[in-house]
Amino acid sequence: MASLAASAAQALEDKQYELAIEKYTQALAQLPEAAPYYIGRCTAYQRKTPPELEAALKDAEIAVKLAHKRAKRELIAEAQLRRAITLFSLGRYKDSERVLEFSKKFKADDKTAALWSSKVANKLKQSPDAAAESDAKEIPEVEVDTGAPIASKGEEKKTESSATATTLAERHKPKLEQIRHDWYEDSDYVYVTLLAKGIPKDEAIVEIEERSLSISIPTQNHSTYQQTFDPLRGAVDPQKSSYNITAYKLEIKLKKANPFKWSKLEAPEGEAQPAKPSTTEPKPQASTKQAAAAGPSYPSSSRSGPKNWDKLADDLTTKVGDGDEVEEEDGDPAAAFFKKLYKDADPDTRRAMMKSYQESNGTALSTNWKEVSKAPVETSPPDGMVAKKWD
Repeated sequence: MASLAASAAQALEDKQYELAIEKYTQALAQLPEAAPYYIGRCTAYQRKTPPELEAALKDAEIAVKLAHKRAKRELIAEAQLRRAITLFSLGRYKDSERVLEFSKKFKADDKTAALWSSKVANKLKQSPDAAAESDAKEIPEVEVDTGAPIASKGEEKKTESSATATTLAERHKPKLEQIRHDWYEDSDYVYVTLLAKGIPKDEAIVEIEERSLSISIPTQNHSTYQQTFDPLRGAVDPQKSSYNITAYKLEIKLKKANPFKWSKLEAPEGEAQPAKPSTTEPKPQASTKQAAAAGPSYPSSSRSGPKNWDKLADDLTTKVGDGDEVEEEDGDPAAAFFKKLYKDADPDTRRAMMKSYQESNGTALSTNWKEVSKAPVETSPPDGMVAKKWD
């Protein structure tokens, strides 16, 4: 039993929802009053493509009833939350709002429930039946099944022969178009890509909210692909987020509200807000004006350490006599200084300057031929910069 439940939970975590439903169903056949199994299967029903929301709601209601029977506060809160999320997905926002209150009675500080309450409130502002009353009961009137797959309300139980016929029909039913999605991130954005040909731009629906992303697009075989990432690993700014549909894919660009590494697209179950990234106290930085005045400090083979060639050029240009003044080229005293330095240098100094400058890709300049002649001069970019190799 434990292995069945564990494999079901692992399949759910790996987003293998059909397999998770199968494993939870097998586990429930042996232990039909295990509320956590109903919660797990409900989650799989919600997240599969396309979702089976009626089956998910039935599982959530059974889980609520069994959790109350066991008088487990955490279990009741979790089952009611899963029930509320399913009602939300069904568009029953008033019922979802009422069920969320049932969940908060047993776990008042649940951040996930608070997040869904906010989502429900936003939907109710746009709903014409916002003033209607909900008749959702705290403990649903539902019968506990024996682990068989959940059927929608009013559906009669199938006989063994009809079930076999259904299985054969399903086997020959055209499969939904396979749509793959992938994602990656940088410090500012999260990029989600769905690979699908010929998405009609006027029929695709992409809803970007602060902690959720919902996608609904028609496929070429007249079905509908639906995918929801909720809650997202971190908050996003919907106003600065966007999406684009091309001939072969749907590209979504989510602007991070906080610049931290997500690692996963969705938050772990039960996590409402990500932990703030650990930061160290930044070292005091010189102001822009100070940095400009100081100039870049390039690496040098000199034993006295790196030199600020710009400052050195200014100083030497100033000290040159009236008859030997260095002219600036295009307002750049450094260029003029280095030309004069090279012109007046002996052959060894010239060789050292050319070899060090070329081998270091312009990041080092030495006049010491004895040192430079011993080995190639490595590329040494200034502090805060990274050398890149171009093809």
